[in-house]
Amino acid sequence: MSMTETIKLYDRDAYVIEFEADIISCEPNKADDKHFDIILNQTLFFPEEGGQSPDMGILGGYRVVDVQIKNGVITHTVDISAGDCCLMGKEEVQTEKKTDGQITGMECASEKTELAAGVHVHGKIDWQHRFYNMQQHSGEHIFSGIVHRRFGFENVGFHLSDSVVTMDFSGVISPEDIAEVEHEVNVAISKNIPIEVTYPSRDELAKLEYRSKIEIEGQVRIVTVPGYDVCACCAPHVKRTGEIGMLKVMNYQNYKGGVRISILCGFRALEAFRQKCDIISELMGIFTTNQEAIVDNVTKLKAVNQSLKSELGTAKSALLDYKVAELPTDTDNAVLFEDGIDTNTARNCVNGLVEKYSGFSAFFTGNDEAGYSFIIGSKNADCNTVAAALRNKLGARGGGKPVMVQGSVKAAKSEIEEVLKEVL
Repeated sequence: MSMTETIKLYDRDAYVIEFEADIISCEPNKADDKHFDIILNQTLFFPEEGGQSPDMGILGGYRVVDVQIKNGVITHTVDISAGDCCLMGKEEVQTEKKTDGQITGMECASEKTELAAGVHVHGKIDWQHRFYNMQQHSGEHIFSGIVHRRFGFENVGFHLSDSVVTMDFSGVISPEDIAEVEHEVNVAISKNIPIEVTYPSRDELAKLEYRSKIEIEGQVRIVTVPGYDVCACCAPHVKRTGEIGMLKVMNYQNYKGGVRISILCGFRALEAFRQKCDIISELMGIFTTNQEAIVDNVTKLKAVNQSLKSELGTAKSALLDYKVAELPTDTDNAVLFEDGIDTNTARNCVNGLVEKYSGFSAFFTGNDEAGYSFIIGSKNADCNTVAAALRNKLGARGGGKPVMVQGSVKAAKSEIEEVLKEVL
């Protein structure tokens, strides 16, 4: 059945949070019987599109957990489970949930609406989630516009989730240049410039210089930050750059011949900064020092740790030599169990034992709780026979050549020894 395209109310005004609509279709979700997929004649819910995560909120009293668009038709997935819904109806009573003074979500209480085709429903988006996404997306536009103007690079990959915003640019940008772009973005934010949304005709579009020039069916929506960016975009944006609050580059790395840059804007940037301050405060308490000395203290601690590791490695090696010397000599096979031994040391040990014993030489490192890694070697026998026994009896993984095999097994030492008794 063909569907008429859903009317996108969020295109008309991104700041409206409540709406009325008629249910066109309501079907059980194929992947989850506690979810229903609902198509409306019109909606405020922005779907997952253009690299951005969808709006959240409530519809007919039920929590909206996903919003998708296909061929212009928007599908809302709602959770109908009794213990996981937000009630909305005729007599709404709304409260804001707060943690440490910060608004974290909303609770609503009233009757739920019947979900069926032809039913009129009330919807409400999660404004905080919408606004935070708007802050990120508008900040990204300014950043990408400046990069395009200064370096000619395209934003070839964009992802906006609840926790991160990433931009993949088609060329490498130095750390110094990234810092300069960040500064210029924040200058643009401070100017509180009006952000314009227009719908140019095909003739106007042909003459317009803008980013994201891809073939788009139907009306092209242009988002303009005067002096900084002109770009085709389907997502809601803030009205003025000042509402972005701030932009902070969180990370950057070379990626596919260009650079991937992670940013956060507005309240999400503030929360990230708060978390980093908390970490710094905790480290200051641990080291009983000021902020400026933390890096030096951590560097010294790392050096001490490396030195202790080296000393421990030497001690373990000496202990291992002692245990090897204590192995019985009146046998063809040698088996050692020792925790905390690295792979290279274990392999060297097996190589030494192979020269001493004519049968199998096996080294198991680990413990009963975590399991064991093993290396088995021999000059005269096929080590794969031992590996096969461990695999068949205990579900071990691994293998190798006849002269040496290695792998891992989730079993107790006693269980491993029982298997070895059968094959050695």
